[in-house]
Amino acid sequence: MASRDRLLTFHPWIVSGMSAGMGLSLVAVFGVIWFRLSPADRATFDWFQRITLLAFFGAVLWILYRMSTLRVTAYPDRLRVRNVFKSYTLKWSEVTALRFRPGDAWLQLFDADDNRIGILAIQASEGARATRAAKELAAVAREHGAGARPTPGT
Repeated sequence: MASRDRLLTFHPWIVSGMSAGMGLSLVAVFGVIWFRLSPADRATFDWFQRITLLAFFGAVLWILYRMSTLRVTAYPDRLRVRNVFKSYTLKWSEVTALRFRPGDAWLQLFDADDNRIGILAIQASEGARATRAAKELAAVAREHGAGARPTPGT
């Protein structure tokens, strides 16, 4: 679908900024450490140790990348949720409730099977911006036939 079909998109600024900053810092620190080692010290790393370091480094950077791209997008026919390790696509008829109460770390979505899915894009660390987004998403969900009813605190 074209981007004009999107009804609502929300992504957190704080987590994205922190993840990007951590990723850049990690690259800088590892780079400085590696190049500050003498050629003789670098030569003591065998191929397995180098691959292990690169794999660990890559995994951490991948997690930081996924954290910086958290988002929730509402379309007329579905809801897309991108979390750190998994993405979800739900038809509006599968969404039964959205809950974002004081003390919750992030918005909670309940599906037709009563599974709880955390929508990490809308999290308490964003303050009033996240509360507004949760209310807007609940309104969009209701407009499109979802059973989404904000519970107290949403």
